[in-house]
Amino acid sequence: GESLTEGLNLSGTWTDREWLGVIMEVQKTALYNIHKSLGAKFVPFAGYEMPIQYKDGIVKEHISTRTFAGFFDVSHMGQFFLEGDGTLTDALEKIIPADLRSLKINHSKYSFLLNNDGGIIDDLIVTKTKKGFCIILNAACKENDIKQISQFLGKNHKYLLNNELSLIALQGPKSVEILEKLIPGVSNLKFMTGNNFNYEDDNLYITRSGYTGEDGFEISISNKKVEKLINFLISNEVKPIGLGARDTLRLEAGLCLYGHDLNEKINPIEANLKWAIAKKRKDIGGFNGWDKIKNLLTNGSEKIRVGIKPDGKIIARENTKIFSANDNEIGLVTSGTFGPSVNAPVAMGYIKSNFAKVGTSIKLEVRGKKYEGKISELPFYKKSYVK
Repeated sequence: GESLTEGLNLSGTWTDREWLGVIMEVQKTALYNIHKSLGAKFVPFAGYEMPIQYKDGIVKEHISTRTFAGFFDVSHMGQFFLEGDGTLTDALEKIIPADLRSLKINHSKYSFLLNNDGGIIDDLIVTKTKKGFCIILNAACKENDIKQISQFLGKNHKYLLNNELSLIALQGPKSVEILEKLIPGVSNLKFMTGNNFNYEDDNLYITRSGYTGEDGFEISISNKKVEKLINFLISNEVKPIGLGARDTLRLEAGLCLYGHDLNEKINPIEANLKWAIAKKRKDIGGFNGWDKIKNLLTNGSEKIRVGIKPDGKIIARENTKIFSANDNEIGLVTSGTFGPSVNAPVAMGYIKSNFAKVGTSIKLEVRGKKYEGKISELPFYKKSYVK
């Protein structure tokens, strides 16, 4: 195929009634029956019934991904396609602080959708296509994201949230070897690049990216062909991985989860993600919240996201209060769990910036008792991307 959107009828005519149906109906992905057959335990997540774990359990799924390969059904996320002339880039750059104009075709960037105050409406992956862009939206944010983006689009811009496509993540050190057997050429991709490939006389789009810290791929594929792809992966001993292990993997890799580590009241500087604002955009601005972000880039922010290592085996979960060594409250944990690959508890949170130096001693209040901990470097687990 020539583009991600080949054969798609792009239009931006979502009605309130259609959106209401999307919100209220508990949805299932095209792989729901496969998940059931694999012994998945389901939970409601962002309006979908999603597998949180399978028979092996979260820790074994986590280790399988780190040592071999695992597949994730992330079809609940939004695959949002936009097409238009050069003014489409101008429109998107008003709300996304990436350098979209310099982005090459089939290259991707991690970025944000920003509100007027510079707060993060969503974090997302933007890929340049031959006809425009594809943006991967977080599942719980899809409706609001599209409403926000559409306000900036012109009459010549077309858009579509394509629900006819599944999205499968294949992650782990054996991912490239396994996928290359089925789809020759994927091994040529570098981190955050993609391309169109032929599979079963159908066009699919693959990027070398993911959310685990491992080498791997995200595969956009027709709902009609996805089961065959999954059967191939299973036949090559790739394990199914649920939301539970997805969370432990991403936290070890120091990656944020929207709605926990990021929200509309947090800006990219506080989130310690200023690297994701393009240098050119830092210099010239022109996006939502630029005045505030420019000030924070110059003067620093009062709080910042940090890595945290609790001492011993205590787990500091979300909303755990953080105190200084002399018992002053200085912050809050936003994500916390046990990291199977580092064999220790890990956490992230926001603290007052003057306490953010790596190695600083802190205290964590868990069930009414304070435990020792330290500010840690991120990530906890070394990333293995192929660049």
